[in-house]
Amino acid sequence: MSLPAAGSGYAPGVPKILVIDDQPAVCVALTTLFELHGLEVRVAATPDAAIAAVLDDELGAVVQDMNFRQSATSGEEGMELLRRIKSIDPELPVVAMTAFTSIAGAVELIKAGASDYVPKPWDDQKLVAVVSNLARLRSLEQENARLVAQRGRARHRLAERHDLGGLVYASDAMHEVVSLAVKVAPADVPVLITGPNGTGKELLAGIVQANSRRRDRPFVKVNAGALPDELVEAELFGAEAGAFTGAARLRIGRFEEADGGTLFLDEIGTLSLNGQKKLLRVLQTGEYQRLGSSVTRRADVRVLSATNRDLPRAIAEGAFREDLYF
Repeated sequence: MSLPAAGSGYAPGVPKILVIDDQPAVCVALTTLFELHGLEVRVAATPDAAIAAVLDDELGAVVQDMNFRQSATSGEEGMELLRRIKSIDPELPVVAMTAFTSIAGAVELIKAGASDYVPKPWDDQKLVAVVSNLARLRSLEQENARLVAQRGRARHRLAERHDLGGLVYASDAMHEVVSLAVKVAPADVPVLITGPNGTGKELLAGIVQANSRRRDRPFVKVNAGALPDELVEAELFGAEAGAFTGAARLRIGRFEEADGGTLFLDEIGTLSLNGQKKLLRVLQTGEYQRLGSSVTRRADVRVLSATNRDLPRAIAEGAFREDLYF
């Protein structure tokens, strides 16, 4: 972090204005004017000194004359200096000043990259307003660019250290969610992911699984909301042959299939109350029985679930079990 020199009298973040003019009286007048309005000023009397200042200093804006010799009135020197400044820092605001004004000249200046055009003699209030606004806008743009770069580095670090499954995102909100996902991933606890359709809930579940201690074990996905009530038990816990009409052979349930790994239950908010009851039992005890069997089996499974439903509201309406939610 850079700090102002001792005795400079300027707080950090005060825009610095570069005044470029070959007339000492003009430089003194502009310096006094800008300093009275809280702006720090650096002065250059020649184009070469001005270029050195642009290369050397952090500037908020430039106020430049268009002629640097008493005999010069064409503005060519100023135009060339403007182009050189813009080649070094295209985003640096430049306000051109000259006693020789014309519409054609103003158009050429804007085309060359000048931010504004002020005739001599100038209006103090207008000049200060123009320069201050340009310097503050540049400061905001630089801060925005710094924050964008900072966020980009944070996303890159996260992707370098964790398996994000190719997820691409830009928003701060998504970065917080993804960071939370990789943070909870090593903890072998159930995770509920909520949000509207299309917000990447299944992708987040995949990130949790990929960064967990069970990453190399089975990852089984089930659309819980699509399970008919009469098939929930058979689908989740399995069924012995003959357990129900049409069950001609042993059916392995999803908990058994995911043994040692992770089970992702999508759309859990639409699971029937009967299904919720059976799911709660296995989550509480870690035990289940195949349909048609009296043998109790243990489930070594981490459960991830997702829903687009407002579960607290569903609880209040009696459509979702409060004990399962908590």
